[in-house]
Parts: sequence; structure tokens; C-alpha cells
Amino acid sequence: MTDTRRTPTGIDGPSPEQREHEITMHVFSMSAGLIGVCLAAIGILRLVAAQSQFQTWGDELLALDAVLFVSCCFLSFWSFKTKNVVLRNRLRLVVDSLFMLALALMVGVCTIIAYALV
Repeated sequence: MTDTRRTPTGIDGPSPEQREHEITMHVFSMSAGLIGVCLAAIGILRLVAAQSQFQTWGDELLALDAVLFVSCCFLSFWSFKTKNVVLRNRLRLVVDSLFMLALALMVGVCTIIAYALV
């Protein structure tokens, strides 16, 4: 039996806990995929870009981005396994914040790489 609640429109929907679990599950899977993107981009950057300060920055920032995404994966998985509701909610808040930071960093890295390649 799933955890649902009655909405004002009369349509059953997921409970807030179920919704948070689903969002965390999406962050977990997206972070895992984006780790691969970061590592592939480091390899491509080393092949395509000439040795420059931008390449060095790009490599270092992509490596940092991969670490942030790995942290998101680890903390998301921990939030799935913990039975402590307070800890689970704190972990989810940290995961959301780290994921947004990692995405923002990825935008910055893409800007640096695009500038270096042009």
C-alpha cells in the first residue's frame, strides 16, 4: 500500500514523505550519470583543447564537480537507508543544496570550456 493523501480537488496524491523520497531518488540517479559526464568531459578537454590556463581550470573544476556529484550520491543513499526521520530530512536538504551547487558549477565549467574552444 502506498502512502497517499487526499488533496482539495479530491484526487489522491503522494504524501510529502513519498514525494521527497522520489525527488531524492532522481537526484541520486542524476548525480551518478553526471559523474560520468564530468569524467568524460575531462578526457575530451585534454584531447581537444590546447594547453592553456582555461584547460587547467576546466580540469580542476570538473574534478571538483565530480566530487560534489559523488557526495550527492553517497548522501542520497545514506538518506534512503537511515530510519531516523530528522537525519533523513537533514541529509535531503544537504543533498539538494550540493546538487544545485554542482549544477551551477557545471554551468560555469561549460562557459569556461566554450570560451577556451572559441
